[in-house]
Amino acid sequence: PTLPGGSPSITATAGAGPVYLDPRQSVEARTRDLLGRMTLDEKVGQMTLIERSDLNGPADVAAFHLGAVLSGGGSAPSDNTPAGWADMIDAMQEGALRTRLAIPILYGTDAVHGDGNLLNATIFPHNIGIGATRDVALAELIGRATAEEVAATGANWTFSPCLCVARDERWGRTYESFSEDPLLVADMTAVINGYQGTVLGALPQSILATAKHYLGDGGTTHGVNEGDTVLSEDELRSIHLLPFTSAVERGVGSVMVSFSSVNGELMHANTHLITDVLKGELAFEGFVVSDWAGINRIDGAPGDVSGEDVATAVNAGVDMVMVPFGAPLFEQTLRTEIESGRIPPARIDDAVRRILSIKIRMGLFEHPMTDRSLAATVGSAAHRALARRAVAESLVVLKNEGDLLPIRSGRRVFVAGKNADDIGSQSGAWTVTWQGAPGAATQGTSILQGIRDAVGDAGTVGYDEGGQGAEGYDVAIAVLGEEPYAESQGDRHDGLGLDAADRAVLSNLGAAGVPIVAVLVSGRPLVITDQLPDMDALVAAWLPGTEGAGVADVLFGAAPATGKLSFSWPRSADQLPINVGDQPYDPLFPFGYGLELRATR
Repeated sequence: PTLPGGSPSITATAGAGPVYLDPRQSVEARTRDLLGRMTLDEKVGQMTLIERSDLNGPADVAAFHLGAVLSGGGSAPSDNTPAGWADMIDAMQEGALRTRLAIPILYGTDAVHGDGNLLNATIFPHNIGIGATRDVALAELIGRATAEEVAATGANWTFSPCLCVARDERWGRTYESFSEDPLLVADMTAVINGYQGTVLGALPQSILATAKHYLGDGGTTHGVNEGDTVLSEDELRSIHLLPFTSAVERGVGSVMVSFSSVNGELMHANTHLITDVLKGELAFEGFVVSDWAGINRIDGAPGDVSGEDVATAVNAGVDMVMVPFGAPLFEQTLRTEIESGRIPPARIDDAVRRILSIKIRMGLFEHPMTDRSLAATVGSAAHRALARRAVAESLVVLKNEGDLLPIRSGRRVFVAGKNADDIGSQSGAWTVTWQGAPGAATQGTSILQGIRDAVGDAGTVGYDEGGQGAEGYDVAIAVLGEEPYAESQGDRHDGLGLDAADRAVLSNLGAAGVPIVAVLVSGRPLVITDQLPDMDALVAAWLPGTEGAGVADVLFGAAPATGKLSFSWPRSADQLPINVGDQPYDPLFPFGYGLELRATR
């Protein structure tokens, strides 16, 4: 056959072509055949993962023999539509397929709660909300829907799920954790089967999943992002390793190493945990990928990657390196370390074998290009309905004085708060941009619009962000909480209390003499002990994503309230960190707490 542009490819005609292009052969035979044909430059290229913005064009994919390309948070083509993405990624695949061996690339994206880089995709609740559902089957369905929308763009690899066991709410990535409880996090690895299928490549829209961040990123001292997790190995295994054991059992194809350290040793340099434990003891058969420029700090010097950085990380067991910028320098450095003997050839062959094996298992050699028929799934009614269901299941009712909830039909409802009419804030980070942002970030239904739709013509809805004018209404809904943040920017050591604007809303509503339902939109439990007496009802909505109508479904009785806390809720900042099993243990609301409400409509 001839590829686009007229370049001949290696043919896989039955009985006449290379073994590695024959889908009738075993994965092992195909991988062995392909590896045996490769030059050192081609092997080095397969170990290289760069950001799309570092490419001058598709020709660079071939020039550097790239194994993979990624879009970091917020990195998208100017035409941020399924077609625009597919055009961009297919052009890169064409570049890869014009090389001597025609090895297709992996294309990775941070689809951590839906395809967040894609404008108008379905955005599901962040993991903290999914953990509150306790619904393993739902997690798998979310993975499957996400896989379809990601595959519609041509991307075939998601950097998800995050299997961190967050043990300190001050950490800015707490919302990426399903729970403080490792058993619950392990259960939620079902999302991997949604992404990949029960067998990688068995489903036509399956994408490669990534278990991250290995290991212990949720256990750093004081919840400092990229900090140090200080634990005995027994504690590390019982708390932080358990979800990765489950992920490996489910056949996860890639594992991403954490920026953080364990007992002072950077994970990107930790041979024991990567090679001995993950690849040896757990028998992980996929490939290990570094995090964003994660190897660059190994030698203690800032700036570009060094020979020490590269040799240490690869010898520790890293198979593919997220450079993400400066592929020529990285590839030359890796070649130098190999040729000098500081990295054994067998280690390189093992890394490349793992990468090639995954590509073959995924069926990329047979189907490297985008299935553009999947574009109709992006933001589809079915996916949005699933997300709305997930929102409703994720809500945790923490207080309900006088059975204020569910709100009866025909009520005069007043809505207030900065997060009431803000799809960007309710979706959180990793939504169109890396940090996320308040405002009309993407298509969806705000919580306010969901309330208006639920009340309909039977009642009245008033709204003022600051909470002014609530006098005479039957009930007020105050939608409070955090604005979006990601990673280190989200670390908080200021007490985790409500901000001045939220406190003012509660004060204004209280002065109006109206019963108050507080809905917290946040990436973690907040310290609200002092404000709790001012709230007649309290609902934790976490970061629900684009389908704010799911919040209204519970508030107005269209769906039951069934969510249970997947994190202990602290009484004060002085209690942090607080986790189930601690002695003493005296949270404001314990792990597993949640009032149940029956649907009334």
